[in-house]
Amino acid sequence: MARITVEDCLKKVPNRFILENMVAKRVRQIREGSEYLVSSPKNEDVVVSLREVAAGKVVLKPEKETEEEAEKETEKEKDEITAEI
Repeated sequence: MARITVEDCLKKVPNRFILENMVAKRVRQIREGSEYLVSSPKNEDVVVSLREVAAGKVVLKPEKETEEEAEKETEKEKDEITAEI
């Protein structure tokens, strides 16, 4: 891919706002030391993240999984608070 466009990414992600959120989170991961999922020399982290989304390497988690994980974390926190008291 010589150029990456938002339209390329919107084929994989249904909403521009979700796309922006995904790319921002991925950029943070890359800047914290995560490896690139696609080969993209001499590109900025944002461009690499967009390329990863367009290639289907970064996907959106279904909402149910996210809610279930949040519930599990809440239960763990309650257990930890109980154990500390």
